[in-house]
Amino acid sequence: MNTIFKRTKILATLGPSTNSPEKVEELMRAGANGFRLNFSHGSYDERIDQISWIRSASQKLERPVAVLQDLQGPKIRLGVLNDNNQHVKQGDEIVLDYACEQHDGLTMPVQYNLAEKVKVGEPIYLYDGNIRTTVVDIPSSTAVTLRVENDGTLMSKKGINLPDTDFGGDILTAKDMADIEFGADKDIDYVALSFVQNEEDINNLRQILVGLGSTAQIIAKVETKAAIKPETLEAIVMASDGVMVARGDLAVEAGAEVVPIVQRQIIALCRKHGKLSIVATQMMASMVSAPEPTRAEISDVATAAVQGADVVMLSDETANGSYPVEAVAAMKKTIIYTQENWPVSSVDSAVVKPEKGRQNAISRAAVAVAEEIKAVAIIAETKSGATAANIAASRPHLPICAVTSDPRAAQQLALTYATRSFVRPDGEKAGTELARSLFEKHYFGEMDKMTVVIVSGRQPGLVGGTDTLRVRVIE
Repeated sequence: MNTIFKRTKILATLGPSTNSPEKVEELMRAGANGFRLNFSHGSYDERIDQISWIRSASQKLERPVAVLQDLQGPKIRLGVLNDNNQHVKQGDEIVLDYACEQHDGLTMPVQYNLAEKVKVGEPIYLYDGNIRTTVVDIPSSTAVTLRVENDGTLMSKKGINLPDTDFGGDILTAKDMADIEFGADKDIDYVALSFVQNEEDINNLRQILVGLGSTAQIIAKVETKAAIKPETLEAIVMASDGVMVARGDLAVEAGAEVVPIVQRQIIALCRKHGKLSIVATQMMASMVSAPEPTRAEISDVATAAVQGADVVMLSDETANGSYPVEAVAAMKKTIIYTQENWPVSSVDSAVVKPEKGRQNAISRAAVAVAEEIKAVAIIAETKSGATAANIAASRPHLPICAVTSDPRAAQQLALTYATRSFVRPDGEKAGTELARSLFEKHYFGEMDKMTVVIVSGRQPGLVGGTDTLRVRVIE
């Protein structure tokens, strides 16, 4: 028995199409392992309701589920334009002024003071990359003058990308700070940080979360040119608890052609360091309005599974689409077929070698032993979730059953590759007792006896104390 659940997990975004307890439960039953709450939209009251619905459905289905708070970050947008649009042509010089209250010809309002950050000569992409411009002047403390490089039409409140601009660590906005404070005591498992440029952005957020008493882990969203420099990218992976390949903004800022390679690099680095990898943006975009995905979308999901991604994410498909539950089901069907018919790529082939060290060596040995003796599962006794994450980094074909006394760790592990988590009290026999309970409940099917490999530490509850591998036959 190699599969009782999909190994690559699904993260679904909640929105108007799924804003009800019934839809949350339907998404979970269809295969969602976690829910993304996009803090660019919606009210705090809606978030409180959504978290309550998620936890209720999780309890009903007896399945830990992760909640991810996605911060908006310095998402820079145009202000309101007259008639909602402005046509521009190559060679025009337009002015974006933070102090401008009303659109006047080629002078337009902007929702961020670009004059404080940009330099002459830097590119600025308007309308999510549809209009390309270059900074030619900074005429005041609130305005920048841009030369337009191609004909096109701008629209109100469309996004602006600044691929070469250094934000100098200033990526948390006042809105983000308010959202972080709101979420600190709201049973949130992960906080996703937008437009990360280096590891210091992660360290800064971690200090803020610790100061607020939050136990949420941090997901770094990689969507800037600065973040994908080789030395910077690995430092970001090491500083964070996981990395999201935010392919939409990354394509605009760095070029669409770099995205497939960066995706592969990030997944490989996350496997190397035992961190969560999330592939996001337009994975099944056609299902916003169609009941079936395209062949290209199926291939995209399958590729992420073959590369060994922990998580694939749905955005508009479940937030605003007409077929949110069907999108999750189609994604699950694709993942399961892929994992049953094609092996996960070796991390070595992605030009990164696995991390060394005792804990990682024991985790790799557990996978090798379990597969050699045809065990039905690997049982990981873990306090923080690190032991299960390290085992998952080897991308076993077997399920990992993680037993922890910490509900937060159990919820966070809901997004970890091939892992199903169970909350039980600490104890020397926690793994064995879980194995017996699963055997008696026929969790792996009807059998006279079953063999499991248990990975644990001699000091139960000690974080990072993994030092023991045992084989147990349950009958």
